[in-house]
Amino acid sequence: MVFGQVVIGPPGSGKTTYCNGMSQFLSLLGRKVAVVNLDPANDALPYECAVNIEDLVKLSDVMAEHSLGPNGGLIYCMDYLEKNIDWLEEKLKPLIEDHYLLFDFPGQVELFFLHSNARSVIEKLIKRLNLRLTVVHLIDAHLCCDPGKYVSALLLSLSAMLHIELPHINVLSKIDLIENYGDLAFNLEYYTGVQDLKRLQYHLEQDPRSAKYRKLTEELCEVIDGFNLVNFSTLDIQDKESVGNLVKLIDKSNGYIFSSIDSSVVEFSKIAAAPLGWDYFRYPLLVFIIILSKQAIYLQ
Repeated sequence: MVFGQVVIGPPGSGKTTYCNGMSQFLSLLGRKVAVVNLDPANDALPYECAVNIEDLVKLSDVMAEHSLGPNGGLIYCMDYLEKNIDWLEEKLKPLIEDHYLLFDFPGQVELFFLHSNARSVIEKLIKRLNLRLTVVHLIDAHLCCDPGKYVSALLLSLSAMLHIELPHINVLSKIDLIENYGDLAFNLEYYTGVQDLKRLQYHLEQDPRSAKYRKLTEELCEVIDGFNLVNFSTLDIQDKESVGNLVKLIDKSNGYIFSSIDSSVVEFSKIAAAPLGWDYFRYPLLVFIIILSKQAIYLQ
């Protein structure tokens, strides 16, 4: 099995910076990392990518040849990639034996919600190459400073979770810069836990632009609360502890922690396994079963 991450998020959320920092962090842990750039508009890569979509199709060429704008050009590029999925598959085959994959996708949200091409690319790769992927959806943390933008970010995150049927982790990126944008109406835990959105109504009504959409906002908040799916982790890509905590969540979500027990017990214990908050004396039989199962894994 091959493990990796699908990195998505709106433009400016820090996807490329994330892929660069995450690849360096995972390399320090001893993992062989391959970054796959699937953003044909990303022509200034800070990382060394193992596969680059520009070798197949270039956004600038598509825009010039078909008289398309950036958004239309990106949709065309994703359609072209889907129809030439064999090219990407052949590029990935030499890497799947021993590499951890990071897929850097474009930031245009319509590629995932209004069109199915990007999602189809992911689904075909999973089936053909037996990939175990987690979606990491980056949202710029400064959106928390504006109640209207925060609700929009919640809707975007919920849409991504419903459309892309994969393990999904929403991340407030650039959390170290959030104080530069002003004071938050509530503490940070309120925004990461998505707690009681009705409390945002007062702050939304203070903005004349949002007041006239009061009823619509209430309905949207009820939809988000009704699904009860969205919450956020936080990330400062320059902070090793912050990145390490996110890696723990990702490794749990796609099952990497179970595959890496034999090959890297040290990494498993320090990074992939979270601290346990468990009452061992309350469930002695269950604890005994867990111990036996772990021993069986090591003996295999």
